[in-house]
Amino acid sequence: SFSDGAEITDANSALNLAARMVEDGVDILDVGGESTRPGAVAISVQEELDRVIPVIAALKARLDKPISVDTSKPEVMRAAVAAGAVLINDVYALRREGALQAAIDSGAAVVLMHMQGEPGTMQQNPEYQDVVEDVARFLTERIFSCQMAGLDKKRMIVDPGFGFGKSTANNMTLLGQLKRFSQFECPVLVGLSRKASIGALTQQSEPKARLAGSLAAHLIAAQRGASIIRTHDVRATVDGLRILAAIPPALVEKANVSPDLAALFG
Repeated sequence: SFSDGAEITDANSALNLAARMVEDGVDILDVGGESTRPGAVAISVQEELDRVIPVIAALKARLDKPISVDTSKPEVMRAAVAAGAVLINDVYALRREGALQAAIDSGAAVVLMHMQGEPGTMQQNPEYQDVVEDVARFLTERIFSCQMAGLDKKRMIVDPGFGFGKSTANNMTLLGQLKRFSQFECPVLVGLSRKASIGALTQQSEPKARLAGSLAAHLIAAQRGASIIRTHDVRATVDGLRILAAIPPALVEKANVSPDLAALFG
């Protein structure tokens, strides 16, 4: 993570963090060994395997929560699922060579995320004709391509990719029109936690100081159709979503903030 990844130096520190997240109410544990922050440098397949497989194996053995692997490499996908992951979270939406077949063969659920460009250059003047329609068109094409290749749509989650090749204005437009992505009839995942756009709008340069802005964005996303929230701050986010869920449905339109994970990963 751009925010606190440097604090996780081995499988034990990752396991300790995961255990705290479970206590705080997490539903899914997402494990990634290669940064996808703006300007990130790619690492080798072997280095990524060395980083994530021991962590996934340890989490599988000790914690009873679904495990997601954040990767775009087919070799890592296969090894991670063999080690216990049940969800593949791919910022390239299975576009890299071999990734789609690896996902199909694995039987795991998948996150199809939109990204303009690639992590190393994605924030260099991103441009769209209409960011909502451009992202929706991309996801439509990816869902169709994956289905044609044999991936069951019931295994798909969509993610508009906040912060991945998008300006602050682009991100806020997507957030405001998030309901547009409910058309796919797939769970919508949102990752806004501590993002640079939150920092820009709240004038908080330090990622860990962006809690209030992140929570506001998460609650807006949940009201507009997000059913999975990817966050660094589990307890605060869970508390906020519990307040939202307590409002009588007749008084506010809101998403199901606790999707049926057993059905998704079964």
